[in-house]
This record gives sequence, C-alpha cells and structure tokens, in this order.
Amino acid sequence: MYKYFMAAEEGEELEIIIFGDITSWEWFESDVSSYTLAKLIKESGASKITVHINSYGGEVSEALAIYNSLKAHPAHVRTVCDGFACSAASVVFMAGDERVMNESSLLMIHNAWIRVSGNAEELRKQADDLDIINATVAKTYEACVKISGEELKALLDAESWIDPDGALEMGFATAINGDAESSAQQYSAKGTIIRQLAEGKSCGGAKSNGSLQEKKPAGYNNPAPASGFRKLFDAFSNADS
Repeated sequence: MYKYFMAAEEGEELEIIIFGDITSWEWFESDVSSYTLAKLIKESGASKITVHINSYGGEVSEALAIYNSLKAHPAHVRTVCDGFACSAASVVFMAGDERVMNESSLLMIHNAWIRVSGNAEELRKQADDLDIINATVAKTYEACVKISGEELKALLDAESWIDPDGALEMGFATAINGDAESSAQQYSAKGTIIRQLAEGKSCGGAKSNGSLQEKKPAGYNNPAPASGFRKLFDAFSNADS
C-alpha cells in the first residue's frame, strides 16, 4: 500500500490522494511524478475525479503536466485541500471544476525560483526565463480568481499563505468543506481508496523498485534536497527547454 500516493477507481469515480512531493523522479515512496499521475488520469474512463492534496509542492513542469491532464479529461474534477497545497501543489489544486478547502487547510503561492550559476549574460537569461515561467503559472490562477492581475502578482511576490476564507473570497476555492455531511463524505472517500487497495484494486502509484542510484538517469547529479516548499521549480535550473 502506498502511504502518500493512492488511487482507486470504482465504477464512474476515480479517487486520488497526493500527500507527497511532485517531482520528475520518484526516488521515495512520498514522490509523485506527472508520468505516473497523468498516465493514470488519461487512461481513466471515470466521469468524476476527486484529487485530495496535502503537499509542499515540487517541480513546476510536473505540476503543469498534471494540471493539463486534469483539465483535458472529460470528467468532472474535484480537488480538495486536506492540509497544505503549496507551490506546485496549488497549481494542481486549481485544475478542479470544484476546488474545496477544508476549514483547517492552507494554500501557498509564490514566484518561481531556481539555483543558477554562470556569467552575467547567462544570469540575465535565467531571469528572463523565470519571467516566462511565472507568467505561465499565473495563468492557472487567473483562470479562476476574482482578483486583478496586479493583486495576484502582489500575492505571488509576497509568497503568500491563503486561508480558506481568503481562498473562497478571492476565487482560488469554490467551497469550504466544514459541515458534518461534507466531512463524512470526504473521509468515506478515503476509506474507499484504502479498502480498494487492500482488495488489490489499486491503479498505479509511485512504487519504489530499486535503490536511488538505480533510479537516477545517466549523468544526473543529485543536488542537495531543498527544504519544504522551496523545492518548487528546482528542475528548471538544469532544464533543456
């Protein structure tokens, strides 16, 4: 059973739990990649997809791929913030037709950042590239929020934590899950996933099949891990595009 990423499809409903980092290389059981999740989404024939999120985020390229896969699927998508939906995880949260905050949950949004080295021209190019990345990510929020572009930019610049009331007021969320009936439905859904996995009906996952060395691509040098949500967008420091 996967501790952090779980998925089960029953009838017309697909339930997904993302409780780990969103990353291109699933080195740990807590990691979720766009390959694993987007493949699962695209292969599903469900008419309703619910995604539960408690994540500090990860790589923007992975989050955008998951976001686009959810948006492209014909199913009705419901995203639920069970704890934190930070950085890249907040991008995935925005893919929901319904975007539900729990009463004790938080979003966190901020601008892209990278680790970079090089001469002056290379540093200037990296800054220009970040502007393009920031603008692309901002579009995922702009498609839903009720605030102006200037207000959104101010929130991103300030690396902002957003509570449920603020998320609902500004349009990041469409509802707050606080009443007894909604809470019962949410935890019933989680129980269904765990029960399905116990019965051997799981659908994919970030399963570790070998050592970290075996899972690294050739020529890849593992950087020191970033703490918390600051892992967001690290991949772009060595990206080819």
